[in-house]
Amino acid sequence: MADMLEINNLGISFGGLREVDDFHVNIRQGELYGLIGPNGAGKTTVFNLLTGVYRPDEGKIRLDGQDITGKKTIEINKAGVARTFQNIRLFHQMSVLDNVKAGLHNHYHYSTMSGILRLPVYRRTEKEMDERALHLLEVFDLAGEADYLAANLPYGKQRKLEIARALATDPKMLLLDEPAAGMNPNETAELMETIRYVLDRFHITILLIEHDMKLVSGICEKLTVLNFGRVLAEGPTAEVLHDPEVIKAYLGE
Repeated sequence: MADMLEINNLGISFGGLREVDDFHVNIRQGELYGLIGPNGAGKTTVFNLLTGVYRPDEGKIRLDGQDITGKKTIEINKAGVARTFQNIRLFHQMSVLDNVKAGLHNHYHYSTMSGILRLPVYRRTEKEMDERALHLLEVFDLAGEADYLAANLPYGKQRKLEIARALATDPKMLLLDEPAAGMNPNETAELMETIRYVLDRFHITILLIEHDMKLVSGICEKLTVLNFGRVLAEGPTAEVLHDPEVIKAYLGE
């Protein structure tokens, strides 16, 4: 399989301090790849570089062969990158269904006048969007809560909804920023099954940031470990997690 994501020599500084330095990774199409490291290692900064929140000082990012280095967030999303956040970012006062439909708007279009006048093209488009959004909610066992306010969902279901909304953009690659944060063990186990299902069902590539080592070791094929903004170790998960330098970094020795 070809590489879906290629990152070479990526770096960025803030106020003269090097936050990420010479970061590199190659992730193959359809792979579930983990990015781990102690707090402050630079993991979320890497995600922000990949999604256009920050512009790198140096380095190259290629998605499916396309150079997306330094592009705006909306351009990167249209190129095929979607993400979730450690702190859930939903439209809390919108319905569960409308949250997912918000992710569909890159693929469905009608004029403002069509919407105001409720013309046939508007009604047809809205019907198609409703059907597609409901299909995604069914995948995540959320169809029964389609009319609920997103704010009223339990925490674990809010996490699922955020992933469903990201998938609504039809991405080539999904970036998950600590999706198990704040979850209890049962919710984490269910999340692991959900991530595996998404990988198999949607045939996309997933890059996962996570502190939960059980989750990482249970689902990631390969890992990169960051420490102080630099790659500490990389390779098959079992090998990386037994690397003495990785153990030392996590134990703080």
